[in-house]
Amino acid sequence: MKLGPKAAAAAITVSAALALTACGGGATGGAGTAAAKTTSLTLGAVQEIRSWDPAQAHVGHFLQPYQAAYDSLILREPDGKLSPMLATEWKYNDTNTKLTVDLRTDVTFSDGAKFDAEAAKANLDHFKTANGPQMAQLTAVSDVKVVDADTIELNLKSPDPSLEFYLSQAAGLMGSPKALGTEGIKTEPVGSGPYVMDKAATVKDSQSVFTARKDYWNKDLQKFEKVTFKTLIDLTARTNALVSGQVDATLLDPKTGKQADGAKMKLVSTEVDWQGLLLMDRDGTKNPALGNVKVRQAINYAFDRKTIVDQVLMGQGAPTSQPFGKASGAWTENLENYYSYDPAKAKALLKEAGYETGVVLDVPAVPGFETQLAVVKQQLSDIGITLNVGAAITNTYTTDISAQKFTAIFFSLFQGEPWVATNQIVSTKALYNPFKNTTPELQAKIDAVEHGGKDAGTLAQEVNKYVVEQAWFAPLYRVNQMYYHNSKITVEPQVQQAVPSIYNYSPAK
Repeated sequence: MKLGPKAAAAAITVSAALALTACGGGATGGAGTAAAKTTSLTLGAVQEIRSWDPAQAHVGHFLQPYQAAYDSLILREPDGKLSPMLATEWKYNDTNTKLTVDLRTDVTFSDGAKFDAEAAKANLDHFKTANGPQMAQLTAVSDVKVVDADTIELNLKSPDPSLEFYLSQAAGLMGSPKALGTEGIKTEPVGSGPYVMDKAATVKDSQSVFTARKDYWNKDLQKFEKVTFKTLIDLTARTNALVSGQVDATLLDPKTGKQADGAKMKLVSTEVDWQGLLLMDRDGTKNPALGNVKVRQAINYAFDRKTIVDQVLMGQGAPTSQPFGKASGAWTENLENYYSYDPAKAKALLKEAGYETGVVLDVPAVPGFETQLAVVKQQLSDIGITLNVGAAITNTYTTDISAQKFTAIFFSLFQGEPWVATNQIVSTKALYNPFKNTTPELQAKIDAVEHGGKDAGTLAQEVNKYVVEQAWFAPLYRVNQMYYHNSKITVEPQVQQAVPSIYNYSPAK
């Protein structure tokens, strides 16, 4: 992809308008009655960063603090569009196996090192070998070549429609080549980003404090003089910190959101995850009933999704029958209510499948999902399916999944970009397809997405349609992520993220 100048200019215009707001720093208006604009931002973080090495960066809640210290090669706008950042342009060859990236020439890191092609290569090479939680983002990249001082080439083993997205995420974060691989960068980030850590004010397991970096190359993205990430793992603690003014913004849930509503906090809501059953043993290897598509479809017809959303999520969600999210190109309207609530039809399908006398489904317990599992168990019982909830998921969860310990699970899964989601839940490489289920028909659809270039999202609609019709999953709803903030700041939601990117906050006007 090569971004046109129109889109880039639009992004800069928006950022500039926000930055002008931040520069005031004092009273506004001739009457002098307006409150002073804030120059600091304090965020309630749900977890502590364990290493500031950019190769150890994660996604979701973890990405935001890294953005304070590290620029990424590509900037992801709030609506998901990709814009230039340290990369000015990028373009694939005709076979989508080589991505040529042009780089800025006016950027330095906080330790004085210059950002250039060698620095970009050093970061990408480091990311591929540092065994970070997202190192799979560069799995398709075979090598990185320096073409000249401001150009690199990423050579791919096979096309990866998500690579540009990854370069706006953990894989795209750029640290100083002098600091990569050192012990120091684990506790004190060294990047080219808008802020630098105030080490004296930072306290482990309590708060990480950053101050605006002098001579930062893009003042439009640097909207505060000080940014603090206050670690508040407990949900009640986060709620109290927000309503008492200790933090300006944080992530809550439908129940604690009521308290925030009462304190006149402002809500930014986005749909990020879907929750439901993953019916993983589709060939019936361990549970023969799950090998019958009519049984899997019967499971889907068993759920009154709207009532579950209203009563379990207090209305903060949207019923759905599809595992691909609205923000992905794979989502389609006609799959949204593909499986309506129809217990009679569910029972008829079980009879046709030869399971009129009942089916037993075993799933692990999931801490925090006790209510959801109780509702699922009751509604499956109504059609003659017994749900046995076993021992709770442990820290060997992913290993257990890979080992085919579970034939089905109830879980909450991220609805990411179509190729990301495909490789998370559908393809034979996917963690959540442990039985490696596939068919020639499905594989052809997946191959089309992989080689589809800019059409990958639309082509993924066929993958989505296949897995919905074949009832690979029983999605129940998409969850509203409820992010609250006070009136001192404005917050723009970030598509597919529960916590907005650091660039999306501004002092209130």
